[in-house]
Amino acid sequence: MTAGRDLVIIGGGLTAHSAALAARHNGYGGKITILSNESALPYDRTPLSKGVLQGKQESDQLGFQPDGNYSADDITVLTDTRATAFDLEERTVETSSGDKLTFDDLLIATGARPIHLDGAGFDLDGVHYLRTTDDADSLKSDLETVTSVVVIGAGFIGSEVAASARSLGKQVALVDMAESPMSAALHPDITAVCAAIHEDHGVNLQMNSRIDELRGSARVEQAVLNDGSTIDCDLVVVGVGVRPNVELFAESGLEIDNGIVTDEFCRTSMPNVYAAGDVANWWHPELKQRIRIEHFDNAGSQGTFVGKVIAGAMDEPFAPIPYFWSDQYDTNIQYAGFAPDDADVVIRGNPEERSITAFYLDDGAICAAVTVNNAREFRSCRRLVAASAEIDRETLQSPDTDIRKLAREYR
Repeated sequence: MTAGRDLVIIGGGLTAHSAALAARHNGYGGKITILSNESALPYDRTPLSKGVLQGKQESDQLGFQPDGNYSADDITVLTDTRATAFDLEERTVETSSGDKLTFDDLLIATGARPIHLDGAGFDLDGVHYLRTTDDADSLKSDLETVTSVVVIGAGFIGSEVAASARSLGKQVALVDMAESPMSAALHPDITAVCAAIHEDHGVNLQMNSRIDELRGSARVEQAVLNDGSTIDCDLVVVGVGVRPNVELFAESGLEIDNGIVTDEFCRTSMPNVYAAGDVANWWHPELKQRIRIEHFDNAGSQGTFVGKVIAGAMDEPFAPIPYFWSDQYDTNIQYAGFAPDDADVVIRGNPEERSITAFYLDDGAICAAVTVNNAREFRSCRRLVAASAEIDRETLQSPDTDIRKLAREYR
């Protein structure tokens, strides 16, 4: 039990929610306080670029606690409250409301924020970023009144927003400096399928391109590409990545390098100070390197893990198989594993039918797998990744190979 100890969590997202509940349910007996700079209680961000924009879900119905009540677990959530300063020697956190909270344990779960572009015209009305429910509501409202949308950035958020805008009947141009959508996360043979799916749905792909300028009198009216060509538009969404929120801790003495640096137990360089979720650059003992992951699955599982560590109920390191997914149109993309840049890739299925499974091989062993519109094989693929299975290319590629049957050998 940890009676008499107080836990303060800076950040109000999935990581904070998961950590608070895990700590409490694993014997943490002291006060637990979550500081969230948003007005909403912790909620699921994943529908913002999909169901919310498409009008299938309401942004105020995404909370992790259906009744919005954390009091049953004796957890205090302070909304509209930012941490403005903290003192590791005094073990205090100052807030935007003027309060000073004391802590014995501190969890940094500040997440990340969208990278903003500052070129000419990016301050015009009609230019949007997407991270919060307020962002989603504003973008959804604006989408109802426009006809032509430019999405800058063809990663996860950009691709999903483009798909949602097309589902609403909007003209959509998707612009990125990469060769094809999702290039930062997936192999070119896979991203070629992603590109084809967008083109199937009528998206104007502008790859190997960038937007140098936005034009308009008061509201955005035109995007200017680096080759001088233009795209008429009345709405722009920027999704070019995020940065971890570490500024508050710059002078703290904590080690910062692409996020807050932690060990395999989410412990920072300071005693009883932890970091988890999008902001944490943690040591993965199986991969033997630090990684920082900006996806829902990691935010939840790492939050639960660190909550158990703080409660003294976890002595195994955090070493999951990284996992993410994306839904675009009627397409489901799932990925598990971690692949080096020089991994060999084996494709099974038919790219022309927009349904494939891909395996990444590192020195002959399966280190990652992707399914595109082939979810029935994904659980088996994940098992093969976990086992670092060594299976020859011909077997993996053959349409006669039953991947699910093959994976049963690695239980």
